[in-house]
Amino acid sequence: MFRFCAVLIAVLGLSACEDINDLSQAPTPIGEFALGHNIVVAPNIVMGPASREASDDAWIAAVTEAVDARFSRFDGDQLYHFGISLEGYVLAQPGLPVVLSPKSVLILKLTVWDDAAGTKLNSEPEQITVLETLDGDTIVGSGLTKTADEQMETLAENSAKLIQRWIIRQHRSEQWFKRRPETVAAQLEASEAALETTTEKAEEKIVETSEIASAPTSETTAAASAETAASASGN
Repeated sequence: MFRFCAVLIAVLGLSACEDINDLSQAPTPIGEFALGHNIVVAPNIVMGPASREASDDAWIAAVTEAVDARFSRFDGDQLYHFGISLEGYVLAQPGLPVVLSPKSVLILKLTVWDDAAGTKLNSEPEQITVLETLDGDTIVGSGLTKTADEQMETLAENSAKLIQRWIIRQHRSEQWFKRRPETVAAQLEASEAALETTTEKAEEKIVETSEIASAPTSETTAAASAETAASASGN
């Protein structure tokens, strides 16, 4: 508890400049990453000093929604799961502008799981400290300009962005989400099956067209019948 409070106090005067307004843009793939389960828990979340109070459920809902919104855009061919534990927070209360403008903070721990292997990619959870975005409303402290729900939403969105930044670094340094041989094999098999289906449909279309072309038309049938009748009369 003491250590947690010390961390919060140390970062209360800082602010983040994280750009979170990129959800409308197509994301750059992170290897073969696609999000499977997004599990957010708060079994031991601690409310820091001089903080507004928020329920565990509200925090879980806010972070879950923000992570889903950001990572559901990735459509790689391999599934990975997030386990997120919310450790503590401060939702700034109104303070003294400029001189003492309290900032909101969220601390979480992240574990990434490989679905196919059923194992953790990081043996120890990664702790991430999330600060509110610096803007016109928070430069004098969000406690003065935002409700608790608005503060939570901002921190949740910043959390998702920082998680994205961290897993990109891990992929670049550790090749976390590189394409596995079995993925290549599955894609090849799917391509062959699609090609086979396309070929079968094309062959069926050719046969159908040939049958139509060789079938007698109604005029031809009528002429043949008239000729047959005339021959019968002449005999």
